[in-house]
Amino acid sequence: MKLPRQFYQPLAIGAPAPLRELPVRLERMIHFVPPHLEKITAKVPELIRQVDVVLGNLEDAIPADAKTAARNGFIAMAKATDFGATGLWTRINALNSPWALDDITEIIASIGNKLDVMMLPKVEGGWDIHYLDQLLAQLEARHAINKPILIHAILETAQGVNNVEAIAAASPRMHGISLGPADLAASRGMKTTRVGGGHPDYVVLADAVANAEAAREKFQQDLWHYTTAKMVDACAAAGIKPFYGPFGDFSDPAACEAQFRNAFLMGCAGAWSLHPSQIAIAKRVFSPDPGEVAIAQKILAAMPDGSGAVMIDGKMQDDATWKQAKVVIDLARLVAAKDPDMAARYAL
Repeated sequence: MKLPRQFYQPLAIGAPAPLRELPVRLERMIHFVPPHLEKITAKVPELIRQVDVVLGNLEDAIPADAKTAARNGFIAMAKATDFGATGLWTRINALNSPWALDDITEIIASIGNKLDVMMLPKVEGGWDIHYLDQLLAQLEARHAINKPILIHAILETAQGVNNVEAIAAASPRMHGISLGPADLAASRGMKTTRVGGGHPDYVVLADAVANAEAAREKFQQDLWHYTTAKMVDACAAAGIKPFYGPFGDFSDPAACEAQFRNAFLMGCAGAWSLHPSQIAIAKRVFSPDPGEVAIAQKILAAMPDGSGAVMIDGKMQDDATWKQAKVVIDLARLVAAKDPDMAARYAL
């Protein structure tokens, strides 16, 4: 464990100092791009106007014989593109894979000053973060990188869930954590082949009635509620961002929206978009509702310093609801700065 005085010290001579606060950025969707496919990377200049984050995916969904091509394609895409205010991320291969070390070293050497976040899969404990933290510092120093590259962990093993608090607080490089439901399901031995979302057999039944033959209502439950809540708490306590991960059924946008909305309401900052159709869903869900923004504005106007208690539209508002309103307004301002249409709807 690092003592407080050392926590924000660079881990290598010449590396940039770690950030004390996360950059204030809108990250409603992390859009995954397979960089070994030129027909996809050719669309990135147009894509960056639609999304908050472009992520070059090097891990799952990239065939083993295309790993090098994906890494090279990501580097070429990053060099050729001006991302402006859109974040540039990559998901490297797992640390126990034969590709991870080359992913890290070659990407930092080639485009380290353009990369915002490195997403690390299969994180099981703080030790995984410590390894990458130290290596990034050494590479930043070697290649004169002028800003620290942040780390985003994926929570996708039972051991990772068990250690999520330690993972969240492992390094000042920590940007956030995403829930990876598919690998987590396999790690736990869950009996589902779905990638995110619910399951029709995960239900509670309404109480039995006198007529035993009468059909009893079923209420489908959320398989991921406990883990999402645990992840959100760990991230909030560490001052980093929680994210919902993938929703694999592209044919069911309504279920995708419901899963994203549950995550938004629980505190997640965004979700992954794996298909272009999910971009609009994430943008809609992770932007505050204009009606909620209007209520929040009323609360802040009535309680400018956040103290006391007032009645607004028949409901009591106090310092706790002022804090809730501040969360909504701060997010609305970020959205409004990027989206003129939403700015007009928010009256900001």
